[in-house]
Amino acid sequence: MRVNRRRFLAATVGSGAVAVTGRRRAAIEAAESARPRSPNKQFGIGAIGLRYQGSVITEKAVPYGRIIALCDVDRHIREMGRACFGSTPKIFEDYRKLLDRKDVDVVMIGTPDHWHSKMLIDACRAGKDVYIEKPLTLTIDEGKHLCKAVKETKRVVQVGTWQRSDVRFREACELVRSGRFGKLKKCIVTIDGNPTGGPFKNVPTPKHINWELWLGQALRVPYCEERCHYTFRWWSEYSGGKMTDWGAHHVDIAQWGIGADATGPVEIDGKGDFPKIKNGYNMPAEFHADLKYANGVELEIRCKGTIGVRFKCEKGDVFVTRKSVETDPPNLLKDLGMDRSAYKLYAHDLKFKPKVGKLASIENHMRNFFDCIESRQTPISDIVSQHRSVSTCHLANISMRLGRPLRWDPDKELFVGDSEANQHLSREQRKGFEIS
Repeated sequence: MRVNRRRFLAATVGSGAVAVTGRRRAAIEAAESARPRSPNKQFGIGAIGLRYQGSVITEKAVPYGRIIALCDVDRHIREMGRACFGSTPKIFEDYRKLLDRKDVDVVMIGTPDHWHSKMLIDACRAGKDVYIEKPLTLTIDEGKHLCKAVKETKRVVQVGTWQRSDVRFREACELVRSGRFGKLKKCIVTIDGNPTGGPFKNVPTPKHINWELWLGQALRVPYCEERCHYTFRWWSEYSGGKMTDWGAHHVDIAQWGIGADATGPVEIDGKGDFPKIKNGYNMPAEFHADLKYANGVELEIRCKGTIGVRFKCEKGDVFVTRKSVETDPPNLLKDLGMDRSAYKLYAHDLKFKPKVGKLASIENHMRNFFDCIESRQTPISDIVSQHRSVSTCHLANISMRLGRPLRWDPDKELFVGDSEANQHLSREQRKGFEIS
């Protein structure tokens, strides 16, 4: 099979899942990634899940080591992957065989969401450092298991919420957390609504796909093309819809600005109508959630408006997107006697500081991961903060599903006096694929 990496990325990413990097980001990463590494210090890299973001993150890991093992339950994709990354990588259908390899030091996980937690735990226990795509978990209880496993194994784990490495989002959070605009009152996170569709037709499983391994912990159902590949995101069995897909990025930034990396909201009121279509997408087309934190800050998550994160402070607003950081009123920085250039590289009031001489760690999420593997420091998108961020997304979905407000204890990670809601902290898992 004749295929280069550009063709492979185009074939596996497709429309609707193109990495949003931009020319500026691509140029910075290309320049800063080209550091030499002696052959005896190269990391052995294995990749699990090669469609869409899985192919993108594997490509981004190329400058830091050797791609020596690839895994995908779709034979066509894994064979394309091997042709793309040279003849050296071994290919596997079962990820556990990849983890058994002693020459694999680092694992990239880009599978559908319902597989993230088990694969991450298994990789950590196999002694691998891991870069895992967002959203981190399918349920809140999974996140508890993940935090425990990473702590026990002392592995370096970076979650693919790359906005934490982007100068615009870092600048916005620094401005808010420093108090320069006064007390933070409210955050508004705007993301897209969910697609609708169905009922879809079940068809015979293609011979090149191992449907049993694709399903994993999810309950066994007949093969349906719309359940897998990119559109798995709109099925509650495998994902949390746009609430976790985009919320994992923007709710994470909101909680970073709030200072809630190790906690979460205490009140949740979500609204959304879940479709009842048999064998169809089952996440709400439109939704809305209002949440409140113990420090009084409110968080609104909505699916209408300009996508981004707005911080509403006493003296004005900060609105950040992947393109820009804006203030309202527009001249707020100047009126407060502040020099914007001071916030271009460092987020002074945040806990993370890049290593001296490696400012690319601010803009290059993958570089930060490999730097932390060498130093054994905690990456910018660490396991605890990302568990807490996606948990907030899960809380909103649970409130929407139950159709009523909920109270949450972020210390115990339990709903207060609500046994029915607490049943939604985990999901049924098939025998042989349990997460523990």
